[in-house]
Amino acid sequence: MTTLDDHSLEEFGYRQELHRSLGRYASFAAGFSFISVLTTVFQFFAFGYAFGGPVFFLAWPAVLVGQLLVAACFAELAGRYPISGAIYQWSSRLSNPSFGWFAGWIMVIGQIVVVAAAALALQMVLPALWSGFQLIGTDASPVSADGAANAAVLGVVLLVLTTLVNVLDNRVMSVINRVGVTAEIIGAVLIIVLLLTHSRRSPGITFHTGTAAEGGLLGALLVGSFTAAYVMIGFDSAGEMSEETHQPRRTAPRTILTALSAAGLLGGLVVLGGLLAAPSLTDGHLGVDGLSYVLTSSLGDGVGRALLADVVVAIAVATLAIQTAASRMLFSMARDGQLPFADRLARVNPRTGMPGAPAVVVGVLAGALLLLNFASPDAFLAIGTTCIVMLYLAYAMVTGPLLVRRLRGEFRVEGTDETGAPLFSLGRWGVPVNVVALLYGLVMTVNLAWPRAAVYDPAGGHWYFRWFTVLFLVGTLVVGGVWRLTRAESRSAVAVPEEAVA
Repeated sequence: MTTLDDHSLEEFGYRQELHRSLGRYASFAAGFSFISVLTTVFQFFAFGYAFGGPVFFLAWPAVLVGQLLVAACFAELAGRYPISGAIYQWSSRLSNPSFGWFAGWIMVIGQIVVVAAAALALQMVLPALWSGFQLIGTDASPVSADGAANAAVLGVVLLVLTTLVNVLDNRVMSVINRVGVTAEIIGAVLIIVLLLTHSRRSPGITFHTGTAAEGGLLGALLVGSFTAAYVMIGFDSAGEMSEETHQPRRTAPRTILTALSAAGLLGGLVVLGGLLAAPSLTDGHLGVDGLSYVLTSSLGDGVGRALLADVVVAIAVATLAIQTAASRMLFSMARDGQLPFADRLARVNPRTGMPGAPAVVVGVLAGALLLLNFASPDAFLAIGTTCIVMLYLAYAMVTGPLLVRRLRGEFRVEGTDETGAPLFSLGRWGVPVNVVALLYGLVMTVNLAWPRAAVYDPAGGHWYFRWFTVLFLVGTLVVGGVWRLTRAESRSAVAVPEEAVA
């Protein structure tokens, strides 16, 4: 049956090919599962504590506020441009097709790296759940050679499964997402309650840097902010899934904000609970084993393992959601003829409503990145930080042109959503919110990419990991630029429809 939603793409020059089957909760689940507080907090808690001490928690509210400002800008755009490939589409319409293409290119490569980083998180949980999951060697620590190699193996197995789901049917994917997110929220609440009821110290501990922090309080906060920065990305996924969502102009803006708010609140409380309930802050376990150590040692082996099983579900669903978002970005760019093998990548299976080829490409490339873990345990941090920087930069390539449009008086939110209510708008707060959102994004991008030897090459001898993020970003831009130049010489560029960019 044809609905009004099926005609919402016509004004942008596109046909409805993806199946609309996602309601409000499924849209929320898309954003929440990409953020996946249990996946990312368990993955980066140890890092934040090792380099910042307890005070790294104070970076959490600062990052949450900054990202909420970015999300507010995105919420306006999600209502105005409810199209898959959100970052690419928004940037193209706010600036020009070439600038938008680079924003989409950086974003999709970043998303592929995030897929790899999320899959690596299994190593933080599965061996702690059962030693039999340590398939290689005996040392389960992700910073050891055995742990890094085992993480790659577990990650590849997970990617095979998520790729299969991503080519089946978006209804199957939606059910898995909703069930997984529900389980994750319940698990997060249980973890928070149990950790806080097993507290051994007061919240005042979060004002201490600890002995591990380098560079004093500011240094501890800057490096400690990596944990929060890694957790609170991907809230734009609700916008990525707009073409598969009922009433997207009304639903997507709200779910972008609610997914980030819920994840920010739950994640912050999990981090705080871990610090308060840890058996010791000085025995070295928190900086290596992280929250897995806190759960099993403070809550008892049985309860701890049950909660870790819930974290495994969260990691699997997060990997699936991130791969889906990256697939939609590839599909959106390919539909405009803006990628190699565009015809194949833009093909949608009419039965399943899924673009299968992009999911396979994302899975294969993410799996290839996991092989870096066999080279060195330091690859884990390099991969994790690189994906954050790529997404932060892509976000700035939307908030930047949006601010220019606002200052010129060329951006106005007008019209109504599918229910007849006014579209989400920041109104007179648009400019100040946009200014702070852009500045925050640029500062965090520099902070995350800064080649700190103590962080990226603590053992020395691996200069390429210290500069990995910068080199990867430059390589991404060079490869993209070369392809565009080659394509321009071989044939006329196929641009985003002019009426959509205007």
